[in-house]
Amino acid sequence: MTIVQPVYDTLISAPQLAALPAADVRILDCRFDLQDASAGAARFKAGSIAGATYLHLEQQLSAPVVAGQTGRHPLPDRDTFCNTLHALDVYPNTQLVAYDDSGGFFAARFWWLARWLGHRRTAVLDGGYPAWLDFHRTDDRSSLVCQESASADSARPEAQSFQPKQVAMQEVRANLESGACVLLDARAADRFHGQNETIDPVAGHIPGALNAPFQGNLNADGTFLDAKALQRRFEAQLGDKIGKPVICYCGSGVSATHNILAMVHAGLPEPALYAGSWSEWITAPDNPIET
Repeated sequence: MTIVQPVYDTLISAPQLAALPAADVRILDCRFDLQDASAGAARFKAGSIAGATYLHLEQQLSAPVVAGQTGRHPLPDRDTFCNTLHALDVYPNTQLVAYDDSGGFFAARFWWLARWLGHRRTAVLDGGYPAWLDFHRTDDRSSLVCQESASADSARPEAQSFQPKQVAMQEVRANLESGACVLLDARAADRFHGQNETIDPVAGHIPGALNAPFQGNLNADGTFLDAKALQRRFEAQLGDKIGKPVICYCGSGVSATHNILAMVHAGLPEPALYAGSWSEWITAPDNPIET
């Protein structure tokens, strides 16, 4: 008998993950620290969800930086990232689940990349590794349950042909004149305003952008606000610009995907990603900045 499993394409809770058949899920540990590139892998070795594979932000989830040309975390080559998924034995009906210990900051990057390849069946573990540990302490089903999975010879569905939209620097520059889209910056307010820039060599933001720090998507325990609360948050952020297409960016194209995930989970139209973000924008001396 073939068991039809639910599809998770934005968020998944720890109990929901525990209920999935181990054979039908691939778990990706995306923990990282922008100040210490080796910290995530060290935390993975110290403890992880059973069966998880570690993916490094600057190795598997980004392409090499080209000084003076790219942002700090350029998108990986599509074929290269496709090979990363193939190495994990991912099929169109495989449920992918990414987690970190930063409220989904880094896991959302994997979520966006997998969808970029057309794999909708991808979710971020709500609350991340801390939520899994809490569940582990309160429920004896916290290792993945080995239920009957879909039969190996059943017809595997084709990946749905869609790609989340991304835009290049030239399109963002053109938007400064046209105003056709709303720019939404996911960085903290002090960095957005150019008051406390500790990562990039130039402070400020792209002119005309609105500020929606990704941390505002989260509850105090690191789980996401519910869909209705997220919808209200972004509608308030956009104000009279509701209805315009949205372009999300941040410092290097990572936390911007957190806002995209939150908006999709809220049922709002999916924004485009400016993956180069602020760290790429400032490589062009003629690009205007605002503080």
